[in-house]
Amino acid sequence: MVTYDEMKDLLQNSVSNVTFTKKNGEQRVMKCTLMPEHLPPLEVKEGTSEKEVNKEVLAVWDMEKDAWRSFRLDSVTNFDICPLV
Repeated sequence: MVTYDEMKDLLQNSVSNVTFTKKNGEQRVMKCTLMPEHLPPLEVKEGTSEKEVNKEVLAVWDMEKDAWRSFRLDSVTNFDICPLV
């Protein structure tokens, strides 16, 4: 399967459909990306420090819900890059 760094790189350059199993056992397909032109403006909060990156979970922009969502990499069952339209 694709590693955290590979998946993050692909999502920074494309929109993808990620199929994963939610904690409750339900399967979910999410159309998501990390392409800067699709992300909301970054909110910088004073006095906050950077957290250590947890490479078991990836936060992405859900294109259909128009919100940040995340999934565990070990729950991914399919990862498809969407064709450009």
